[in-house]
Amino acid sequence: MGDHAVNRFVEEVTVEPDAIARAREAALELGAEPISAAVGVQCATIAAVGRALNIVEIGTGGGVSGLWLLRGAPQATLTTIDVEPEHLGAARQAFAQAKVPPARARFITGRAAEVLPRMNEASYDIVLVDAEPEGVIEYVEHGLRLVRPGGTVLVPRVLAGGAVADPVKRDEVTTAYRSLIQEVAQSPAVLGALNTAREGLLQLTTLASV
Repeated sequence: MGDHAVNRFVEEVTVEPDAIARAREAALELGAEPISAAVGVQCATIAAVGRALNIVEIGTGGGVSGLWLLRGAPQATLTTIDVEPEHLGAARQAFAQAKVPPARARFITGRAAEVLPRMNEASYDIVLVDAEPEGVIEYVEHGLRLVRPGGTVLVPRVLAGGAVADPVKRDEVTTAYRSLIQEVAQSPAVLGALNTAREGLLQLTTLASV
């Protein structure tokens, strides 16, 4: 069975709640590129297993990824950062329609590179990095600083549409993702797991003993 058939099967058996499906439609109309349902349910599962209470999201995507994270951790507080006010507005509406209590979500308009340095280190359970790929390594570094020992940084889209597996591809974005995956594999400070479903998801969990 080929990769396309596997991805199609995974997508077909992944049930996306109505509120998230509506958020996806609105996000796509805005030109946002939300994470797939297959990756979303993985994020929700990680949030649930980690009993996350404080989550940071870099890149709002119209609210799709945030809703998935809060589905797994309904008691968590989510801080979502995006440079596009329209994407944050869509997320606000999506959260309201999903009946997410206002106190559970904080919306910050701005460039993540300017916002993240002001946030408290070792204070979050999960940081999801889904912003412009050119800044992925910088944002992951911030994420690893922000999560508590045993916390997790999640990075979707690391497969770059399959380009990371092609040694001929050497553009800036592909090289950044490839370097990130390789550095994680060699790091003694984190456990890294790469899931290849749909656009891919890199999970980096910091080791509490380090």
